[in-house]
Amino acid sequence: MSTTDLHWISAFLEAQSAELGAADNTRLAYARDLKDFAAWTVRQSVDFTAISRDQIETYLIDCEAQGLARSTRARRLSAIRQLFRFAFEEGLRQDNPAIQICGPGRDKKLPKTLSEDEVDRLLDAARTTGRSASDRLRNSCLMEVLYATGMRVSELVSLPVAATRGDPRVLLILGKGGKERMVPLSPPARAMLAEWLATRDEIEEAARKKGLPASRYLFPSRGKSGHLTRHRFFQIVKNLAVAAGVAPDKVTPHTLRHAFATHLLANGADLRAIQTLLGHADVATTEIYTHVLDERLKELVLEHHPLARED
Repeated sequence: MSTTDLHWISAFLEAQSAELGAADNTRLAYARDLKDFAAWTVRQSVDFTAISRDQIETYLIDCEAQGLARSTRARRLSAIRQLFRFAFEEGLRQDNPAIQICGPGRDKKLPKTLSEDEVDRLLDAARTTGRSASDRLRNSCLMEVLYATGMRVSELVSLPVAATRGDPRVLLILGKGGKERMVPLSPPARAMLAEWLATRDEIEEAARKKGLPASRYLFPSRGKSGHLTRHRFFQIVKNLAVAAGVAPDKVTPHTLRHAFATHLLANGADLRAIQTLLGHADVATTEIYTHVLDERLKELVLEHHPLARED
């Protein structure tokens, strides 16, 4: 990788962090994709200052020839587009060679989801699964709040405790790009939240007496982040799936987010409302859940249309 290319990538990533508040995982993904692109440009004896639109398109063709998934190729093009838009805006180039390149799009796969019965079993399992009473309360609170709000797992584990004080009917969530949204809490989630808060505060008070600093998170941890990690929550969810008799490969924190959206839509919720609750910037992202409506409409036709009846 040339010194110029490395400088461009570093400056771009710093801007993403400082100006847009991009999450660490997002910046790491950009870094991986752009370093792969930069390595390719070295083999072509060109750098970012001189690369053309045709050469970028050739890179994308090479990615396809390698058998990379459509979603991966779309993500790489997105990173390249943003890099060159940044370079143009900063005056590093007088043009943007990536601005008119059409991407491969993304495969619209239906999200894996869970039935209402499976979610109920997971919620029940959370109440009895854990090494201690406090672990079981924490697990129940995690699951109830996640299913009640449809939060992203990163939003859930890093939820500030201050946002949950005073028996709230809604929570203020800080989502992607620093955007805030309000999500309502169901009565079961509010009840479990109140129980967990009381226990959490007792644990924090005992830690304070030992000279340990107070945590500002609802789900504190003594690790580097200060809160329960996404990886640890993933493990908890897998353990709950085993305890609930639900196939573990079917259950992740993200499938519970999908279940939240799917069950709302199946029970008559408006797609725009679900978009707001999930924090999707574009309703097109939310429209993937309309497969639920398709199934409902199919059932209605088969059950009630006179031509669908068997004689």
